[in-house]
Amino acid sequence: MTPPATAAGQAPPLLDRLCVGPGRAQPFGATPVAGAVNFAVHARGTPRLWLVLMDPGTGTVLAEYPFPDEGRVGTVHTIRLYGAEPGSFDYGYRVEQPTGARSPVLLDPYARGLAGAGAWGERPRYRSRVLPLPGPPAVPRPLIDPADLVIYEAHVRGFSRDPSSGVSHPGTFAGLREKIPYLRELGVNCVELLPIAEFDESDNTYTSPESGAPLPNYWGYNTVGFAAPKSAYAADPTPAGADAELRETVGALHRSGIQVVLDVVFNHTAEGGRTGPMLSFRGLDEPAYYLLTPDGEPLNITATGNTVNAGHPITSRFILDCLRDWVTRYDVDGFRFDMASILTRGADGRVMDDPPLLAAVAHDPVLAGRLLIAEATDATGLDQVGSFPGHGRWSEWNGRYRDAVRRFLLGRRGSAGEFATRFVGSPDLYTGRPTTASVNYITCHDGLTLADWTSYDRRHNEDNGEGGDDGIPDEESWNCGYEGPTDDHRVLRLREQQRRNALLLLLTSAGVPMLLAGDEFGRTQRGNNNAYSQDSPVSWLNWSHTGGQAALLRFVSHCVAFRRAHPVLRRTTHPDGALPDGWSYPPVSWHGETPGEPDWHPSSTLLAVMLHQQQPVGTADTVYLAANTGGARRTVRLPGPPPGTRWHLSMDTGAPPPLDSHPPGREPALVRGSLQLAGHSVVALTAR
Repeated sequence: MTPPATAAGQAPPLLDRLCVGPGRAQPFGATPVAGAVNFAVHARGTPRLWLVLMDPGTGTVLAEYPFPDEGRVGTVHTIRLYGAEPGSFDYGYRVEQPTGARSPVLLDPYARGLAGAGAWGERPRYRSRVLPLPGPPAVPRPLIDPADLVIYEAHVRGFSRDPSSGVSHPGTFAGLREKIPYLRELGVNCVELLPIAEFDESDNTYTSPESGAPLPNYWGYNTVGFAAPKSAYAADPTPAGADAELRETVGALHRSGIQVVLDVVFNHTAEGGRTGPMLSFRGLDEPAYYLLTPDGEPLNITATGNTVNAGHPITSRFILDCLRDWVTRYDVDGFRFDMASILTRGADGRVMDDPPLLAAVAHDPVLAGRLLIAEATDATGLDQVGSFPGHGRWSEWNGRYRDAVRRFLLGRRGSAGEFATRFVGSPDLYTGRPTTASVNYITCHDGLTLADWTSYDRRHNEDNGEGGDDGIPDEESWNCGYEGPTDDHRVLRLREQQRRNALLLLLTSAGVPMLLAGDEFGRTQRGNNNAYSQDSPVSWLNWSHTGGQAALLRFVSHCVAFRRAHPVLRRTTHPDGALPDGWSYPPVSWHGETPGEPDWHPSSTLLAVMLHQQQPVGTADTVYLAANTGGARRTVRLPGPPPGTRWHLSMDTGAPPPLDSHPPGREPALVRGSLQLAGHSVVALTAR
């Protein structure tokens, strides 16, 4: 074993008790072992590698140990640090570059904690930190059938940052934990968190046009540490604090019957293009981790400066190891993969027919039973919705559902038939797959909020400092007669109806519904549809609106309860019009003003559907919906309910609150066999 080469001056006490020797090549990263810490790092093409120890408080370099030659196994360099305890030091790596010079101190790609970030908004000076091995989860995670999920997409900081949240630690995992009673009352059973892996919020080149101050990278799609929770999301903004607080929060959510899905970003990294910083991957093995042009330049098909080489075995292993780490360390329930189509590209940037990483993730035993959700697009315009290589495991954000429901609610030509297909789970896209392959949504973090979709005809992104030209150019939105805030009661009434229409259709469609946090009480971003740089009330949830929008909040909770009460809305097989033996009605039947006569004309603004389920034997569940997307009232005759039942009114978005919704079991019975549909309204009935 070799003593350290110390910095000038008296060696600190820590170094007095340390010595090193060769380590083990498995696992990668820094792993506490008996009386020591084992380090293993892949670094191809470098003859020499150093372990750099730093003071955990100041980041001052304390010593640099050369990795011993006898500890090298293939391209894996190993070293074991005896006498070291997790948290007593920070560390990094240096490599000998082709010029012979030593690289900057590099981060460990496998680091479970990154020090030097501090509180939100502080310029980070990142250092890797060893964390103790965790114990088993304190709370068993809830096992929820994907068909029963209602997903709620939220940003950890924005969810509780506003003073109106009333939490003790706003903008943190702890703040999210304090809001669990609200989530339970709303009825959602899965939260999907925007990136929580360590990222640099100060990494944004744009400035505020109003103040000239630098704008942040608020969303966090620029990962620095892929296995490390973001320290600034903890009340104690340290690696150990974030580690403990995240585990406590996941456990509290699980105890409340709520699953946790993480938004992960494996398509690019915070190292950016050639002018970006060398943080880790570029110094250790750039050709393995990144797609490069023939002349060695980063291949930028993510519009971020670099593209991860996900098909390379080294990088595939790294991604798998990170996913396993989040599952085994924090017991998360699944992942949403940002720009997942990048993961289908080979070394030349072309789309592969059978990407090895996707198969490996789908069949990995540690990830079995965890949700895998792909954003099946990338920055080049590649759209794999319905064709993403799912291996029977992957689901997809269904952007075509989003577009179809928006066009339908605006009465666009040809939209009734298009939305009918999306409503029953998009069987044209997911033939041979369950309806749960489709994660349906109307809004997400990227784009207008639901309130803004009803309030703006165009984006208003001037605050982003990009001239207002960033973000999605056209969102099929309608301001209902006036652009932006207004006190016109007719406009406000129409906007409220359109929001309820969208939410009711979403929560009755086949597939997995996803709500955007705040849509349930009318959150606005003042027309900004690309608020990635807005760490302000523009992006924060204003909880005082939960009082002002109590009627909408009540409506949404009733819609979630309605979905939960009706198995016919949560079927995993795509319903068709064939009549099974012994059934009163087929699984799905389409209607119009007259039963059995749907209007499929391109100009149609009326869609009526009856959903029927007669399994298991002796049970039946029947729901009828009628949507009028035109401005005039419509009268529809109802099909007869199953024998021995009557139609009851569950929802009517054209009625004033509280008559617009009724909780399951308390729906009033209809006395007539017809419905009067208000303009721009949706009605839901149940047979009982």
